[in-house]
Amino acid sequence: MDKGSPVSSPITVVGRNAWALQTLIDAGAGGFSSIERPAPRTAHYIHRLRSFGFAIETRHEAHGGKYPGTHARYRLCSELVVLEGHSA
Repeated sequence: MDKGSPVSSPITVVGRNAWALQTLIDAGAGGFSSIERPAPRTAHYIHRLRSFGFAIETRHEAHGGKYPGTHARYRLCSELVVLEGHSA
């Protein structure tokens, strides 16, 4: 048991990866999709965050409209603390 102590070293996330992580944090338990928050390469940023060790759930949801199909909804499952302005 970690007893409240950190379970990993700090991870620095910058650029669009940081945008995606902040979007996941802001979205909370409901997660977000690129339908709601349009951005190029969202899936790539999610993939990169996973490679850093973040646990991110992907759910596929159906949508209608002119081009019906499915889209992904991403939800951050990792618990984390953001260290603003922290540098190594």
